[in-house]
Amino acid sequence: MGAYRQDRVNDAVCAELTAILRTVKDPRVSRAFISVSGAEVTKDLAQAKIFYSVFGPDKDVEAGIASASGYIRTELAKRLNLRITPKLIFIREHGAERAMDIAKILKDFEDEQQNR
Repeated sequence: MGAYRQDRVNDAVCAELTAILRTVKDPRVSRAFISVSGAEVTKDLAQAKIFYSVFGPDKDVEAGIASASGYIRTELAKRLNLRITPKLIFIREHGAERAMDIAKILKDFEDEQQNR
């Protein structure tokens, strides 16, 4: 598969998973705001690493995604016209969450300095 097609497949998987995750009924997933930041599908379409971040209540999001993975994969197969639907491997990224935590700490510090 060419690099251009590989990028298109990665982008399509990422976009569709963003939409599919919004339809998951599991409360561990539906209560959290999940941002799919990227997808890396292997050339043979056997596997796809899905990178995501969680904002908001995130208790047991990983377990919720694991529980709904069959539904997510089925929905992905319906939406994408791929020869093979890849096995999904979800990888949580904490970079965006850390950035938000740091921004909150800095804002709290700034507010404290202004109140002195």
